Amino acid sequence: MSAIDDLAAAAARYAAGFDKGDLPAPPARRVAVVTCMDARILTSRLLGLEEGDAHVIRNAGGRVQDALRSLVVSQRLLGTNEVMVIHHSGCGMRGLTDDAVRSAVREDLGADDGGLAYLGFDDVEQSVRDDVAFLRDSPLIDPGAVIRGFVYDEKTGRLTDVA
Repeated sequence: MSAIDDLAAAAARYAAGFDKGDLPAPPARRVAVVTCMDARILTSRLLGLEEGDAHVIRNAGGRVQDALRSLVVSQRLLGTNEVMVIHHSGCGMRGLTDDAVRSAVREDLGADDGGLAYLGFDDVEQSVRDDVAFLRDSPLIDPGAVIRGFVYDEKTGRLTDVA
């Protein structure tokens, strides 16, 4: 059985007891969280979220530039007015360069990535500050939105406010 088969079976078990089909689409807490896709971060457990509480947008590094489209929809169409940015201490994007990823794609797949920006960084706290500043400066984000940034330490489980 593949990992996907296991996950589909878990989804069937979840659906058997599912009783939250009447939740509205707009998140109850009016917050969007942008964080890394790292499997060690269970955002709902970390933040005490339940179904319907928040939009959680995940990508490599938790970079907001990559999440901007989703944040615009979250704010304009679904009423969120806060954004929480969470990067983490042991992120694989630390030290990553666009050239290194492009080279791997060419070598492994024989493909051109079309100039994607992979948004690697060297300093995790600075990457959070940069992302918070990007959102605050963006004309696509509500200027009255509360935007804050944090670093999660996956070794201790602690969340540190940095921006």
